[in-house]
Amino acid sequence: MGIYTDEDKVYKSKEELEEIKKLGKKESYWQAFWELFKFAILALVIVIPIRVFIAQPFIVSGSSMVPTFENGEYLIVDEISYRLKDPARNDVIIFRYPNDTKKFFIKRIIGLPNETVDIKGGNVTIINEKNPDGFTLDQSYIKNNANNNMHCELKGDEYFVMGDNRSASSDSRYWGPVPKKLLVGKAFLRLLPIDKISILPGSLK
Repeated sequence: MGIYTDEDKVYKSKEELEEIKKLGKKESYWQAFWELFKFAILALVIVIPIRVFIAQPFIVSGSSMVPTFENGEYLIVDEISYRLKDPARNDVIIFRYPNDTKKFFIKRIIGLPNETVDIKGGNVTIINEKNPDGFTLDQSYIKNNANNNMHCELKGDEYFVMGDNRSASSDSRYWGPVPKKLLVGKAFLRLLPIDKISILPGSLK
């Protein structure tokens, strides 16, 4: 019977040495699996709360926000801000479509709660407590306006939204205001396309 060594250890037989090596490999595999499992759990603990409560991805679909946003652009939505402060006029928001809450839309806030939105020939007038006679909304950022006429009085939890591409947008002009409870968040970051990466995309100066 020979003596077999592995570094500083001595074994009685070649078979014993091979068996020890096999056990070592199994332990190594299980250790690697356990480390991977712990990493996956840690990642879920970190990512899921962020995904559910802080931010989530959104892919622009359609041309209703052209030229501000093009079809297929990849955005990150800030879900925290509106829990701390109220949405503001001209914010670009993502929300659940009131007529089908499984669908998500992206539009710009035009009218705020308790305001009156009056549209004549595409020109938007906002009437509120501070401006009882109304003021005309600056729409210089729009390239394609639409010749709409309508009058909408908003309740205390409603927002009037419109797409920047007025002539090709399904928005509050056609299906009414958006309740605050359906707001998902604000467009915070544009990640794709790479040449258009920006923070708070669509913000008006």
